Amino acid sequence: MQMEKGIDKIVMTLRVMLLDKPGNFGKFASAVGAAGGSLGDIKLVRVGNEYNTRDVTVFADDEAHFRKIREELGKLEGVIVSEVIDPVLELHQGGKIGVRSRVKVDGISVVRKIYTPGVAKVCRVIEADPDLAHRYTAIYNTVAIVTNGTAILGLGDIGPVAGMPVMEGKAALFDTQVGVNGVPILIRSKDPEEIVRTVAAIAPTFGAIQLEDIRAPECFLVEDRLSAMLDIPVLHDDQHGTSVVVLAVLFNIADEVGVKVKDDAVGLIGLGAAGVGIAKLLKAYGVRKLFGTDINPAAAEIFTKHGGTPVSLAEVMASSDIVIATTGKAGLIRKEMVRKGQVILALSNPNPEITVDDARSAGASFAMDGRSVNNALAFPGIFRGALDARARKINNRMLFAAAKAIKACAPPGEMLPSILDRDMHLKVAEAVERAAFETGVAAPRTEEPEEK
Repeated sequence: MQMEKGIDKIVMTLRVMLLDKPGNFGKFASAVGAAGGSLGDIKLVRVGNEYNTRDVTVFADDEAHFRKIREELGKLEGVIVSEVIDPVLELHQGGKIGVRSRVKVDGISVVRKIYTPGVAKVCRVIEADPDLAHRYTAIYNTVAIVTNGTAILGLGDIGPVAGMPVMEGKAALFDTQVGVNGVPILIRSKDPEEIVRTVAAIAPTFGAIQLEDIRAPECFLVEDRLSAMLDIPVLHDDQHGTSVVVLAVLFNIADEVGVKVKDDAVGLIGLGAAGVGIAKLLKAYGVRKLFGTDINPAAAEIFTKHGGTPVSLAEVMASSDIVIATTGKAGLIRKEMVRKGQVILALSNPNPEITVDDARSAGASFAMDGRSVNNALAFPGIFRGALDARARKINNRMLFAAAKAIKACAPPGEMLPSILDRDMHLKVAEAVERAAFETGVAAPRTEEPEEK
């Protein structure tokens, strides 16, 4: 049974049949409260002859606490819990995305224009000038979201089909935040060469490629090969989306507590896709001292190639002014490891390497976990900007521009803006598009042909 994780609570919806007698719902509410739970939304589902049915949202500390609440409710007469509804699974029923026509098909004349015979005219126009596909098709507003399911969230190698809900979620954010069509592509292979061949073969369908949840080190090879082969942007979101948001956070932390990002020593705990991606962007930005640690020797070799110095966990904590952890291992950083004045970003979800409270009580000048540092702050605007520029690639200048735009949109007293701040996403897009033109990777502006 899965439960939706809130910031501090889990939440489930109980479908409750209550005998239609005065005080029965009060008895139900009191039992939940006595067991240490609390109530949220209450919705009347149906009125029966003897029983009324309501959906009631109940908050609990964890699964054991929720079971205790259920046990207390089971002791009540006239109260029947007929169903436990997981609001997360409920929201995902039938999937979260779909393909919709942008044209109102309300007559046979429209069919003849959008399909045969009229569509042949458009095909001929594009055949004569392939660049007009930008004007007459959806290709250049469409991003492939590609995964093989080998590194899904914190779940690991669960396969591409089990990873589909994540890809659908990204597609939904693309649509709602920046108006981009995101199309999930699931590849049932762990062979990097096969992934490269597959994506390269279908690339004409898309204006850009977003690689997602492909495990390290294979993800680095796949991205590098596709970037070299294709003339459209290729970005591995676990690396670059995450690194952009981390850089935006560091910009704001610098204003808050006075750290100097380029001059301070940065330690990375965990050198998978996110850790290496952060290291690469920080190095490109000008950070001179990068320390890192990982249990995988191959990861340390990759980190070294990108200018980092592999050391032990203890040495990272002892030598670094800024510590960024992306290991997925809750509690890895102990309080006694924290140096006074350090900045600690423990970004693993749902449980960080050290809690914010523990880091601060141990002397950290600033601490943050991964609940707010979400790559969904970055990828919609980055791709929108790259598509608008018709960029051939996404370079570091574009990523720096995205980080600065995110930083500038944070409300007073906050380190980051909301994921649902559409104005922020559009400002990121504008900054990325401008950087694409400034660095020469955008398509030259041409005047649209006049209508005849």
